[in-house]
Order: sequence, then structure tokens, then C-alpha cells
Amino acid sequence: MTQEQSTWPRAWGPGLIILMMSVLIAGCASRPSTTTSAAASTKTKGSVGFTEKGQASYYGSKHQGKKTASGEPFKQELKTAAHKTIPFGAMVKVTNVDNEKSVVVRINDRGPFVRGRIIDLSSSAFNAIGSTAKGVLKVEIEVIK
Repeated sequence: MTQEQSTWPRAWGPGLIILMMSVLIAGCASRPSTTTSAAASTKTKGSVGFTEKGQASYYGSKHQGKKTASGEPFKQELKTAAHKTIPFGAMVKVTNVDNEKSVVVRINDRGPFVRGRIIDLSSSAFNAIGSTAKGVLKVEIEVIK
């Protein structure tokens, strides 16, 4: 064994121990909560009073008659919507934050699956609060029933 090989543990031991302790401590530390583009209230999703802000989009004629996640056929003329977690059947007030127009929709589908979007509205519901020519609206949603 050479002189260089025999001193390695003594020379690097304290630094290696400090590095390992730092990694261990960092791994146990709590992380700050991450935020998304949609701000949400502290109420449980789906419970009456739950609110969320973000973007709404719509889906229309190409989905007409197709089965939604709840099993019912999609009808663009009805005031319905898709949300990732709010239970099927829940009634949600959707307010366009730019013009303060609101519509009440029933959740019957899952989605949207586009970052920043919090709700997909039927074209009928979307038209009640804004123009489909816009494609996306800034909204606040509130579970009301």
C-alpha cells in the first residue's frame, strides 16, 4: 500500500461525512408548496364554496353525442362542463373575470388536460359568458351545489 492510498480516508473522511449529512438533511427538509397558474381556495375540491381561478376553454360540435366520463352523451346546447376533480353532478358558477358575466354549469366530464386551464365548458355555457372566437377566458369558478 502506498502512502497516498493510506491517507485517503483521513484526508477525505470529514468532508465526505459533511457532504453526506448535508444531503440527508436536505432530503428531510420540507419543500415549499408548488403553485400552478390556477389559484385555489383552501376548501376541498368539490365541496360547496370551493373556488379556483384560471382559464376556461370550450368544446363543441366535434364532441356532440360522444360519451362523457360520466357516461352521458355530450350535448353542446346544455350548460355542462369538464373538471379534473370536482364530482359529477356538482353545480359550478363560472364567472368571466373580464366582464363579470356568470353561468351555472353541471360537471359531467373530466378535463381539461391543458396546462393552466381549469375547466372546459360546453359551447353553450362558454357563449353565455364570452365569445367562442376568443377560445379561452380568464374565469373564477365556485362550487355552489
